[in-house]
Amino acid sequence: MKQISIHIDRLTNSITNVVSGDVFDTELHALTAHDKPLLKKGWSFDWLVEMRSFEVFKLVIAKNPSVIQGLVSLSDRGDHIFVNLVENAYFNIGKNKVYEGVGGNLFAFACKLSRDKGYEGFVTFFAKTQLLRHYERTLGAERVGQSTRMIIEPTAAERLIIQYFSKK
Repeated sequence: MKQISIHIDRLTNSITNVVSGDVFDTELHALTAHDKPLLKKGWSFDWLVEMRSFEVFKLVIAKNPSVIQGLVSLSDRGDHIFVNLVENAYFNIGKNKVYEGVGGNLFAFACKLSRDKGYEGFVTFFAKTQLLRHYERTLGAERVGQSTRMIIEPTAAERLIIQYFSKK
């Protein structure tokens, strides 16, 4: 079982340049074998292996699709979307990151996909124990029992969808 450990820096409107404050519209596209050159540097996970088993989507700035800002692996579980893995690009991590809002954008996409498939926005994932409270505060996720499984229910999902996709 993979546990999600992405830090949700803040919820933004698309993604925001940390230095300038400029907001950039984003797009999500399915990751393909053509993206292999973009995956050689700085990724913690082997996303090409991941896409053999799951749908993987890349987050890019609309006017700069050749730079991947973040990646998310999703599974359709028939009544909800499950987040297998999620990762910021290395340049969007830490105190010197370029953009904020990438992680929130990726989770909002999972919620939107769930809603679009008729699952009302239900999304689940397993979180690292030390991040359970963080995901409760930032994403509105709820812990399922005493496990590290978390769920984003429709009300919280709709907030994320509106935050990131209301103008698209």
